[in-house]
Amino acid sequence: MSDMGDDRMISRDISENKETIKNSYHNSGDLIAYEFETISNIKMLICYIEGFIDRKILNDDILKPLVIGLKDKKDIKKLIFNTKVQEESSMERIINELNNGKVGLFIEGEKIAYLIELSSWVKRNIEKPGAESVVRGPKEGFIEDISVNKVLLRKIIRNSNLVYEDYILGTQTKTTISLAYIKGIVNEKVLEEVRKRISIINIDAIIESGNIEELIEDHPRALFSTISNAEKPDVVAAKILEGRVAILTDGTPHVLVVPKLFIEGLLTSEDYYLRPHYATFLRALRYISFFTAIYLPGIFVALQLYHQEMIPTTLLISAAGAREGVPLPAALEVFIMIMALELTKESGLRLPKSIGMTVSIVGALILGQAAVQAGIVSGLTVIIVSIAAIAEFTIPEFTHGIVISRIIILILGALAGIFGITIGFMIFTVHILTLESFGVPFGWPIAPMDWEGFKKDTFTRAPIWKMIYRPKALRGNNIKRQVPPRKM
Repeated sequence: MSDMGDDRMISRDISENKETIKNSYHNSGDLIAYEFETISNIKMLICYIEGFIDRKILNDDILKPLVIGLKDKKDIKKLIFNTKVQEESSMERIINELNNGKVGLFIEGEKIAYLIELSSWVKRNIEKPGAESVVRGPKEGFIEDISVNKVLLRKIIRNSNLVYEDYILGTQTKTTISLAYIKGIVNEKVLEEVRKRISIINIDAIIESGNIEELIEDHPRALFSTISNAEKPDVVAAKILEGRVAILTDGTPHVLVVPKLFIEGLLTSEDYYLRPHYATFLRALRYISFFTAIYLPGIFVALQLYHQEMIPTTLLISAAGAREGVPLPAALEVFIMIMALELTKESGLRLPKSIGMTVSIVGALILGQAAVQAGIVSGLTVIIVSIAAIAEFTIPEFTHGIVISRIIILILGALAGIFGITIGFMIFTVHILTLESFGVPFGWPIAPMDWEGFKKDTFTRAPIWKMIYRPKALRGNNIKRQVPPRKM
């Protein structure tokens, strides 16, 4: 949108106002600027963006009452059946608000116009989020409309202390974002840091929350993101109740939450809805899956190339037999299979669902089996890479970091065996434990060590009635989330 009209006041001549708005929008076809007269011969101008408003309400509750009943300009608010009507004297403000689904109403001879909230554009229905499926727990997911997402959060946290702070980012897109937190529970230091980083963003477009994530995160080059994102209102609400800050972005169902802890990627919302013992068992599976997804292919190559004595004799003979006739070195063989896996995942993800499923089946079964029968790769390699892939799918939040880490560990294993993998493990561990997220240690409660948090909600999940306090690294002044239950 052009800057024409900036700092201008509203003219008493509605024709001049109409020309100003049309010029600001460069006579765009979706801008409606309609002049009409009331029965008392009062000239008026109404402006809006086609498709952004409810035209039926405009006709029935705005235009019709004005045309039939307006006799005095002072009676406008009495005739408009809408609670969101505000006076405005800045043309710039009116031009900007038309993009948000508001209607501008001008009166001949008046230097004041009216902004009327009538936004009603097409929205996606509330559905299950595709990336965060659960068996037990709420099934609702955020959608692309920030106003709906605010309501979904408010439905869970029915508390007047839930605060939304709105900002407009993007000089061209004018994207609405909102910080959500609970006054009295939020960590004030984190909140101030988020405000500071948001306020210095100066970019022409914010299309998705990922744009904001890259602009405000502590370590843009880290393998694992230090800002979490979620599509489920119950997940975001639970994190806000711990003292965190959520960042909602209009146009995307992905809500950012800060600060983030590394262990969150290994936990799910369902852990807190299941029995503690079973939730602990599932966590153990995820921790094992994390290390399996990253280190298994590298260890497999290292053992075959450098440490055959560590492989049981029977398995070594079986592996040697499986590799008989395979022309490729073990490291290259595994690397090719990993690339084939990523290619299959990417093609299955980008194609329509019906075709994507077919591609996945063809890639995983037919081509894999054909490659083994043709002697290009060994059956054992296919099994190893498949196990690593299955393990990766159990922790989708870490998928991007796992894929890159797996290739790095594979290269280290091929170059220096178990010694190289050990060096890689140490580097990754130090890297993760030294990161920060908005001033909070990313590796908490392991580094720095916090025994209370470690024993209750890290590798194990303690019963809800034992979780008296909010996580020490996240909480503000309000440290208790429940009154200790009476001893039975």
